[in-house]
Amino acid sequence: MLRTNPSFLSFIEDIYQQNQHVGDVVLKSFSRGRFLLEQGSRPTKVFIIKEGIAKVFFSEENGKDFIFEFLSAGEIVGELEAIRDTDCLCNIGAVSDVLAYALDSRYFRALMNRDIAFNRLLLNELAERLANTSTRSSFQQLYTIGHGLKKILELQKKQQITLSKEDMAAYMGVTLRSLNRALKELEQAKE
Repeated sequence: MLRTNPSFLSFIEDIYQQNQHVGDVVLKSFSRGRFLLEQGSRPTKVFIIKEGIAKVFFSEENGKDFIFEFLSAGEIVGELEAIRDTDCLCNIGAVSDVLAYALDSRYFRALMNRDIAFNRLLLNELAERLANTSTRSSFQQLYTIGHGLKKILELQKKQQITLSKEDMAAYMGVTLRSLNRALKELEQAKE
């Protein structure tokens, strides 16, 4: 639910601290509710989160959002757009205050072309995301809303984060009404 990547964070922190690429790697802060990347826009930066929590979500034409994932320290965003030189596929919004390393897209592509360690980290990240997406899709198809809700509530407690009902519903791919019904059923089952 809350993804982290300490290896990627360590790699980019080493580059930043060497201070050899001034301007290509900078620290940027985003207050809660601000966007790191906006769906449909053309990004010029790739971000690696240093601290804080961001959500990756797709906004549908009907005004509804679907949250793919919550990301934290060491997670990278904007890499697909930089690799493919395309507009943003989805929104990346700060759920809490976020501090992130911003890599110029040209510098990101140069790293891909010359640094094997960077490529390994990037490929591992992309493979991990594919595996997580497949697992989550299967889970959502095979289990009830109530079961999924229990898992989300357990994860929130374990990871010490609090999500709004709207974000929980968007993450589960259900309506707020369905989520409220499932929450009520959970409360009644406890009594």
